[in-house]
Amino acid sequence: MNRTLALAVLLAVALLPEAGRAELRIVTTTTDLGYFARAIGGDRVHVDTICQGPQDPHFVQARPSYMVTVSRADLLIAVGLDLEVGWLPSLVQGARNPDVNPGHRGYLETSTAITPIDVPHGAVDRSRGDIHPHGNPHYWLDPQNAKLVARTIATRMSELDPENAATFRSNLASWTARADRAIDRWSKAMAPHRGTKIASYHATFNYFHARFGLTAIGYLEERPGIPPAPAHLVDLIRQMRAARVPVIFHETYYDQATSQMVASRTGAQLLLLPTAVGGVAGVTSYEKLIDHIVDQFVRAMGRARQ
Repeated sequence: MNRTLALAVLLAVALLPEAGRAELRIVTTTTDLGYFARAIGGDRVHVDTICQGPQDPHFVQARPSYMVTVSRADLLIAVGLDLEVGWLPSLVQGARNPDVNPGHRGYLETSTAITPIDVPHGAVDRSRGDIHPHGNPHYWLDPQNAKLVARTIATRMSELDPENAATFRSNLASWTARADRAIDRWSKAMAPHRGTKIASYHATFNYFHARFGLTAIGYLEERPGIPPAPAHLVDLIRQMRAARVPVIFHETYYDQATSQMVASRTGAQLLLLPTAVGGVAGVTSYEKLIDHIVDQFVRAMGRARQ
């Protein structure tokens, strides 16, 4: 057998459907959704994730390998609210898997489980920056929303694989109990800081802020996705000094130069924070993600009071 023919045979074998495969094949757009799917599905599911923890989920390259992965999926789980609008439609189209097209049972946007915040008013166009017309898509950073997301995933998995529905429900109940204990711990840690005025680079952490009673007085981005004008930063620095803002929330995947400059001129501490599971070393679960954010904030507040 010549080399070309051998490669062709290997490719054909690789593309054959797996005989007797019982596990549900799931593709998630983010690591957080992947974590929930694994926690609920256990060994009854196989989960692939497209956007990795350190990446900006707004911008992902639609690679052919991702299309192949989606082509084999029984269920495609997305954040929704246009978070993946720049790349997911291309992957779905290229995958040629009708089961995971929007509107089919194999496609799930977990944003349907939550109530969005930051829904813009008035006309929405590019002059206002990279805004999301249906609301802020970073809802998983509110742990109560995370519980709703997990339940929605479990429901859809049960619909697609009713034989394992009891396992999915049991795993969901176990994870929800762990989440409730963690939420109690986080709430107690954050309670002394309710009402604290903070600044942010982007609006990523707004759901986290709302859950734990923090108030963002402004964003370093004047408009989402657009570098701020000097006049905007001058005004924000003035407001931060007047309010004695102790911290700036900053996503690990954004350039830090502007935030470092504002921090140096206001005395605020710059918190470089992951936004997803796997975003930094050691953040291997959703619980550890929120642990990390809470811990970094509480430590910064302790330093601010010294």
